[in-house]
Amino acid sequence: MAKKLIEITRGKVVETIHRGDVVVVNTKGDILYQYGDADKYTYWRSAAKPIQAFNVILSGAADKYKFTKAEIAIMCASHYGEKFHIKTIESILSKIGLTEEAILGGTVTSLSTNYALELAANQIQLNPMYSDCSGKHVGKLSICQHKGYPTESYKELNHPVQQEILEVIAEMCEVEKEDITIGIDGCSVPVHAMPLKNMALAYARLANPTHLNPPYKEASERIFTAMCAHPEMVSGTNGFCSELIAASNGKLVGKVGAEGVYCVGIKDKDIGFAIKMESGNMAVLAPVVLQVLQDLEVLDSSELQALSKYHPMQNTNDLKQVVGEIRAAFEI
Repeated sequence: MAKKLIEITRGKVVETIHRGDVVVVNTKGDILYQYGDADKYTYWRSAAKPIQAFNVILSGAADKYKFTKAEIAIMCASHYGEKFHIKTIESILSKIGLTEEAILGGTVTSLSTNYALELAANQIQLNPMYSDCSGKHVGKLSICQHKGYPTESYKELNHPVQQEILEVIAEMCEVEKEDITIGIDGCSVPVHAMPLKNMALAYARLANPTHLNPPYKEASERIFTAMCAHPEMVSGTNGFCSELIAASNGKLVGKVGAEGVYCVGIKDKDIGFAIKMESGNMAVLAPVVLQVLQDLEVLDSSELQALSKYHPMQNTNDLKQVVGEIRAAFEI
């Protein structure tokens, strides 16, 4: 059963409570800590992107097209569609010989409210590259181009690129393919559901791939290194994922997923953890993530200080006055 993770106060009163589940595992899948239900079955959403990106490397596409670390990082991202993000997507498309029309994820505005308003004020004509998921899509398209798969149907579950990704997810999460429920994500590609503990396992292995077979070990190392080298690609300016990875100085990678999912892999500690907010509220995830990291003693005092605005977060009103706080209400 989900447990209380977040309290939101207004003055001296706890006005809102958010419940959810947290599980911490090692690379063997042993549950080290749990708060709530380690077996919570839910969709992985965009927190799966770093694992889905494995196939860009396993397929040989990354080497064929000489993708940079920044280009690999954006394939793992839910990016804000900032100028440097668009430039990176354009570079990938140029390398694989396709245009933005090949991206079948739809056109949406920035996840960053401030940047979305800036785009609107400047009357920027949006296209599929601006989607936060466009990096994932061009990664899949690169595999299609490299292996000769059709590009017009790459988002369908029976397409070979989606079947290969399903194999990767099953391997990294140590779950049978038939036990993974498939839905359709916001960007129209398959999305995968499984127990929360299996998501945590994949991130533990992503950060600590020593015991993986050589191709998977190489993919893990390249993806982890790319995300740490270019945290700005993973979300964007003032984005929690980007700031968390940057502040940790190569110790970890973290990735948000829609409907209140967050996963973290911690290097050299043989740890991965996964969070699911029962409410699906993504705005309250950061204090939960930092409470877990604090309890696990992952970050030093200077790293925690760099992220202090997230733990606790300020609860502000329409005039930006601080009226309370958004705080973690648990310990693992």
